[in-house]
Amino acid sequence: MRKYAAIFRIQLLNSLAYPLEFLGRSVMVVMFLWIFFQLWRTVYAVNGSARLEGLSLGDTLWYFMLAESIELGRPRLAQSIAQAVKEGSIAYLLNKPFDFLLYQMSAGLGESAVRMGLTALFGSAVTWWMVGPPPSPLGWLPTLLLVLGAWMLHFCVNALIGLLAFVTEETTPFEWIYQKLTFVLGGLLIPLDFYPRWLQTAARALPFPAMLYGPSRYFVQPEAEAFWRTAGMQLAWLLALGSILVLAYRGGVRRLVINGG
Repeated sequence: MRKYAAIFRIQLLNSLAYPLEFLGRSVMVVMFLWIFFQLWRTVYAVNGSARLEGLSLGDTLWYFMLAESIELGRPRLAQSIAQAVKEGSIAYLLNKPFDFLLYQMSAGLGESAVRMGLTALFGSAVTWWMVGPPPSPLGWLPTLLLVLGAWMLHFCVNALIGLLAFVTEETTPFEWIYQKLTFVLGGLLIPLDFYPRWLQTAARALPFPAMLYGPSRYFVQPEAEAFWRTAGMQLAWLLALGSILVLAYRGGVRRLVINGG
């Protein structure tokens, strides 16, 4: 595993070498959170209640802060993997003494660590200014574990989309569909608590809540039951999506060897 740790470290250092690029993306979260603050402050005022579905305005804004940090910091690997497949450079990478998927995961994690860290830093500063201090620090470490699980799920889906380049010329439409499903069913735009019951049930049967809603909801109200429920959901989907990813990768490599020599 040392070689993958080295890949992670190299990508992390490369990302730190160009801070302005990530800084520009991270500042976007300030604009998003300001819009959410104005919107949800009005919603709470019209409703005339300090809490909606168990969430205060402060809880809701801190929820959005973490959800946006996860979304803006998630691995954008689908295009790079698809490009490697279409250009044939994947054949060069396959000759290297490391696993292609683990290489992509290590490099993506190094990049995401910087991107997500800066986004959370700016997001926390503006959220604290708007609604007050963050939730109890007792839940921060478990939240990091759930965020890592969410990252792994995003990686599996992104890698699967990238590997579609073995069978289809363009993967961008699949990325677009995946992003919109994550926005709606993952709880990025609206916490699942505010959805109709039937839609909550449908969403929870899919992996998207484990990517955004679960970690963000636990962050604002850290309860042991919520942690284990989200962690269990993430583990189940990681096993399922990870198995599909490995099978898809092996099938793609076999197809590459047969057709490309």
